[in-house]
Amino acid sequence: MKKYTNTGSKDTRSGFGAGMTELGQKNENVVALCADLIGSLKFDDFKKNHPERFFQIGIAEANMIGIAAGLTVGGKIPFTGTFANFSTGRVYDQIRQSVAYSEKNVKICASHAGLTLGEDGATHQILEDIGLMKMLPGMTVINTCDYNQTKAATLAIADHHGPVYLRFGRPVVPNFMPADEPFEIGKAIVLTEGSDVTIVATGHLVWEALIAAEALEAQGISAEVINIHTIKPLDEEAILKSLAKTKCIVTAEEHNILGGLGESVSRVLALNSPAPQEFVAVNDSFGESGTPEQLMEKYKLNNQAIVEAVERIMKRK
Repeated sequence: MKKYTNTGSKDTRSGFGAGMTELGQKNENVVALCADLIGSLKFDDFKKNHPERFFQIGIAEANMIGIAAGLTVGGKIPFTGTFANFSTGRVYDQIRQSVAYSEKNVKICASHAGLTLGEDGATHQILEDIGLMKMLPGMTVINTCDYNQTKAATLAIADHHGPVYLRFGRPVVPNFMPADEPFEIGKAIVLTEGSDVTIVATGHLVWEALIAAEALEAQGISAEVINIHTIKPLDEEAILKSLAKTKCIVTAEEHNILGGLGESVSRVLALNSPAPQEFVAVNDSFGESGTPEQLMEKYKLNNQAIVEAVERIMKRK
């Protein structure tokens, strides 16, 4: 079992900012658009170093998406930035018509996703965004787990032609993926190998899954943990290969139980290899104001919730 270690907690949005800084230096076609949230999206360095390629759109997210779509016509690679709630729900029509339907090379970059937005409350804590975006034909959907992976994903999507939704978060979280870990869109990463249960996790729940696996190991349960950073296209081969060993699966995500990673995995199982599945996700509700830690505990999105899901599914094998 390979051990992943927290090398120092960082926020994933800063990983995005670091990626944008590097892209600004290496790819002159990359441009950035922001909806009045430069500091929150960590666009500061990009704006300072490349002011001619940075566009402050203001609180006009729909216009931002339209402008981004237009910039692709001239060969630019636009990265839009605002909170996940405003990146998807507020501008869904513009994304559907001007980006997805038109197959424009726009990178929709969304910070402050999920419950861990925290104290700003339910109106800002979008838990439906993965579902909204994965249903759009041609849209790639990525949900990163830490600083290093967010930086790597930011660099990778610049080289990928087509619309992308890149989802990351606000809080400081463990940074445990190696800085030199290759990021391949659509390719899952097996973090620990196991034989009794498969835990498929995405985003902030990946670290929680690793902690859960250690607790389960102490109980004599061998858990295979897979980091699904790309929700669409989903690495079906990795899931089915693991399932062939373990015969059961737990999915974990900071998202509504409806429309997220868990349902995508269920489809794979139903079409290829039906097996017991448990879901660690928000149970069809909005969030509320609170610290990230309080909310993750209340809505059962932590390592203890994953352990309990594994204990339930072991009884169903």
